[in-house]
Amino acid sequence: MTETTQTQPIPQGRSRPRTPEFRLAADALRGLRQELFTDAFAYDPLPRMRVDGFLTRRLSGRMRDYAGWTPHAVVAFAGLLCASIAASAADFWGDSSSLLTTLMSLLALIPVLLVLLRPTGAFWFSLIATPFAALFGDSYDDWPWPTGSFAAHLVVLTVAAIRTRPRTAAWMWVLTAVYGMVSESTLGGGHYSSNTGPMLVVSALILLVVSVWHIRRAAEQEVTAQQTVTEHERSRRTLLEERTTIARELHDVVAHHMSVVAIQAEAAPYRVENPPPELERAFATIRENAVAALTELRRVLGVVRAEDYEAPDAPQPTLADLDALLANVRDAGLSVDKTVTGAVRELPQGVELSAYRIVQEALSNTLRHAPGASARVEIGYVLGGLGLRIVNGPLPGLSLVKPSPGAGHGITGMRERVSMLNGEMTAGPAEDGGYEVTVFLPVPALSEGDA
Repeated sequence: MTETTQTQPIPQGRSRPRTPEFRLAADALRGLRQELFTDAFAYDPLPRMRVDGFLTRRLSGRMRDYAGWTPHAVVAFAGLLCASIAASAADFWGDSSSLLTTLMSLLALIPVLLVLLRPTGAFWFSLIATPFAALFGDSYDDWPWPTGSFAAHLVVLTVAAIRTRPRTAAWMWVLTAVYGMVSESTLGGGHYSSNTGPMLVVSALILLVVSVWHIRRAAEQEVTAQQTVTEHERSRRTLLEERTTIARELHDVVAHHMSVVAIQAEAAPYRVENPPPELERAFATIRENAVAALTELRRVLGVVRAEDYEAPDAPQPTLADLDALLANVRDAGLSVDKTVTGAVRELPQGVELSAYRIVQEALSNTLRHAPGASARVEIGYVLGGLGLRIVNGPLPGLSLVKPSPGAGHGITGMRERVSMLNGEMTAGPAEDGGYEVTVFLPVPALSEGDA
């Protein structure tokens, strides 16, 4: 018995799977049809040149406006040069008729000017105008590219490659090669030499240079975009880190006071002989609320603590510790004076801590950015809060220590602290050339009952 193998027919409506090579060729042909045929004559005017360069931004207003048209002037000059070459070639070969010379000049000029408005359409116009120029010119040494058309086509290819994608420029070069080879094989009889080879070599070198320029510009744009994103992320991360630091300090301050409230509420009934039940229940309620608030505070603010963060053993600094800070910066070489106005009083611990940190950061910025300059710290206790003014003088002309550029995060941190306390802050250059930071931190006034 002979075994027979039956093949199942492919159901109608279901095609065979396409190979990667087929899909690649289909995509290439689709791109060719879209770029060189469908959108060949799409209106795409050459934009004006940017005038914020090293040279153009030094021009006056009217000259700067004119400088924006420099690419258009260069292309127009190249077109006139190609027209002049075509006219000279016509006269050289004895075709001195004014009509013929004008026609040859226009066949070289129009595609160059058209590339300013429709780059792909200019390529097709140049490719179609070339055989007509060769027919009318009847030059036996320049086949199939007459001298004027040779120069004009190179200009068109260059500008079109700059204004389009490298893939489109590659297709233009392929079509140029196809035209040259077909012209040589079918209409090349009777001509002494062919210039298709020089056309393809020169145009390939030009397209290679333009492609490298495209790649370089795309890389620069990518780097610029990445730097912008990185700077934004760095600023955002710095802001979050500063808020995290403030939240940690706030946690330490509030947790300390809530713990004191809970302990005093628990011990208060034992300090009164025979306290009434209502008082014991009131203190018990205070303690329960304090413990609950402390637990909730630690639960919410504890998420901002890093795993390796350890709460400081020493108490948080206040304005009473400012003299030690000033002594420290004086040892570092900064001449600083302190002035206190108003009735000195104890402020809320959050205000004291923020004021201390703001003065500390401002003096650190002075040491970093204006080494050798003197500074002055002014503290004003007013009725509605606390005023701070830290100002440093201008950078001295002769200094052994050079300024150290920072990341610019110190001002951001100070603004975050001021914003947390609903205060106001200004920072900027002073009139004498130095730098000034002015801060106001509001402090609610306590009523007699609260006191």
